[in-house]
Amino acid sequence: MDRWQAMRVFVKVAETQSFARTARELHLSAPAVTRMVAGLEDLIGARLLVRTTRSVKPTEAGVRYLQDCRRILDEIAEAELAAAGHQAKPSGTLAITAPVLFGQLHVLPLVLEFLGRHPQMRVRTLFVDRQVNLLDEGLDVALRIGQLPDSGFTAIQVGRMRRVVCASPAYLEAQGTPTTPAALREHRILASQGAWASPEWRFARGQRVVVDPLLQCNTNEAAITAAKAGWGLTRALHYQIAPALAEGALRIVLEDHEDSPLPVHLVYPEGRQAAAKVRAFVELAVARLRSDPLLGRGFVG
Repeated sequence: MDRWQAMRVFVKVAETQSFARTARELHLSAPAVTRMVAGLEDLIGARLLVRTTRSVKPTEAGVRYLQDCRRILDEIAEAELAAAGHQAKPSGTLAITAPVLFGQLHVLPLVLEFLGRHPQMRVRTLFVDRQVNLLDEGLDVALRIGQLPDSGFTAIQVGRMRRVVCASPAYLEAQGTPTTPAALREHRILASQGAWASPEWRFARGQRVVVDPLLQCNTNEAAITAAKAGWGLTRALHYQIAPALAEGALRIVLEDHEDSPLPVHLVYPEGRQAAAKVRAFVELAVARLRSDPLLGRGFVG
């Protein structure tokens, strides 16, 4: 069995959800397509596809194998171009992860610009407020906010992100504006478990305050919404409240007491051996993000 061809056939079946359509598009017979997929399943020792009367869909093992197949096929195509003396061009599917709101506001515009530059590309985004394993989930690039663990991945710092305390102007007018972190004990606190599970808020010069939240929310957005409604003070990353600041719905307090900003990195596994699609996106993203005022305009890593 030609494993490379069988992988190519498997990817096409998973994408089209049809053995018959795959056979037509790859100019193969339907029995040949079935044999190649069955051969892969026998070789791996796992079921890759679930066949129903209406469609064909990857199993859980098949989803993971599909991601690996796409990456391997992209690398083979790039290697062939390099061997033939051609400059490798971005191709295949690029998978990117970032925090939800940051992804929507700052990464998605980069993705759209990238697709405009490389119309032959496809992009898959995973915007979630949790750390994901790039290799396990078949991801090429991650945007990470905060200190990075030692992973062996390539990390390029693109800026820094402030952690700020804020409230609505109406709340501050009614309850007063805190001038020191210790004064937070006299105010209503709206806490987000998503970003800061600890009740201890840290500030510059070693200042720490244990808050007793009036409201605990499992998402940053919920705590910010409550703050905009005038229910109290909350703590968030600067980008999360940027629209509300621009609208005048929130105001930052305790700016002179802010702790050091968190580093923001682009992370990817392959280093200098990264595929052309990864190098092209990272180059674009580094240039754009380093010029973003929220990340520190003119930042140089």
